[in-house]
Amino acid sequence: MATILYVDDEPALTLIVEDTLERAGHVALSASNVAEALGVISRNSVDLIISDYKMPGLSGLEFLELLRDEGYQIPLIMLTGHASIEHAVAAIKAGAIDYITKPVRPEQLEMAVTQALEVVRLRRENEALKSEVMGLRGERAIVGDSPALQRVMQTIAMAAPTRATVLIQGESGTGKELVARALHDQSERRDRAFIKLNCAALPEGLIESALFGHEKGAFTGAIKRVEGAFERAHGGTLLLDEITEMRLDLQAKLLRVLQEQEFERVGGTAQIKVDVRVLATTNRDLAEEVAEGRFREDLYYRLSVLPVHLPPLRERPEDIPLLVYRFAMRAAQEAGKEINGVAPEALEMLQRRQWPGNIRELQHAVERAVILATEKVLTPRVFEQDRPSAQALANRLTPHSAGAAIPPPDGAVLKTLRIEDAERELIRRAMEKTGDNRTKAAELLGISVRTLWNKLKG
Repeated sequence: MATILYVDDEPALTLIVEDTLERAGHVALSASNVAEALGVISRNSVDLIISDYKMPGLSGLEFLELLRDEGYQIPLIMLTGHASIEHAVAAIKAGAIDYITKPVRPEQLEMAVTQALEVVRLRRENEALKSEVMGLRGERAIVGDSPALQRVMQTIAMAAPTRATVLIQGESGTGKELVARALHDQSERRDRAFIKLNCAALPEGLIESALFGHEKGAFTGAIKRVEGAFERAHGGTLLLDEITEMRLDLQAKLLRVLQEQEFERVGGTAQIKVDVRVLATTNRDLAEEVAEGRFREDLYYRLSVLPVHLPPLRERPEDIPLLVYRFAMRAAQEAGKEINGVAPEALEMLQRRQWPGNIRELQHAVERAVILATEKVLTPRVFEQDRPSAQALANRLTPHSAGAAIPPPDGAVLKTLRIEDAERELIRRAMEKTGDNRTKAAELLGISVRTLWNKLKG
């Protein structure tokens, strides 16, 4: 079912078109001119437009150009007279997806709409595939057969067919986005858009616009109307990555959208209705964030209708061999090298590591081992040549044989055991070491720039 807008100033023809569209199972909206059509679009998420070429005021071609200038990406079928084929050609060149000649026959209209919607679906699927290849390098499969991971897979299988919001929690590098992808791919929305918005990567002033879009002139630099993540995800899935980085005032607006499935663009007044399934990820304990007043309790309960907790890699070492083989074969193919396997003693060594960076750290270690390998089988030697990892740094802090802790280079001296004091001292030292450069200090501390900024303000 699609929402289709028909724009024509002939009432009789409008009734015929609406009846044909509704009998085909679509939602039919109508407008008699371009101005009225723009009003309908501002209030609804429209999948397809059918517009007459000749209308009072602006023509269908001018309507098509106006949609493009205003930032709308809605496909349009142009309706023309038999004697106006040149108009149809001009419309196709301007971006129309198809054209229909008058008088309109119901079967012709239904076929054109079906073909146009199929083209739209294929375009969206192609865009999603391109994004997937660029962002994930095709690594969408969740690898492992440990009991801990199997419990996660069972939850995914039960949650995917529903439209309930899902909160995916786990340490950095555990594969939270892969779980979100699996939830989308196993749902009835698999053929629609999967939109990802990283709340930690966007500047604070742009998150609202990225979520809800903005109207032309809403702020300096807003030269045209832009659709936000919710509109682009209409009918599909929206992943809010690192949800804890969102400001409290935006959390309230997000809660309203989740409850009402409607919102306003920045600088706009029209209510826009959407059908979006929301998934959220975080590497923090969200219940603790709520207790500390950094996250809204009502939004927490709304997001965690179906919670998923991803176990860290150290809790499922039996999955490491499968992951190592997968990463090794892929890295070897990319590097143009022949790797036939991994030595058992190398796998045992990797299973003994703690992997604080989880799967991401393991993947990088395997990729470096493949590059360093001079034989067709990866041995412990190529992994021992691995650059110092977070685990190696953590080992420097463990007690040695005499029972005393080995202080790390340039370490901070703490006068108390309070976590707040330790955090404050680490931030102070990081800012001092980087000359008050927040970006570099955040990298040293292993947190996002926004998190550092919030802590500095606090």
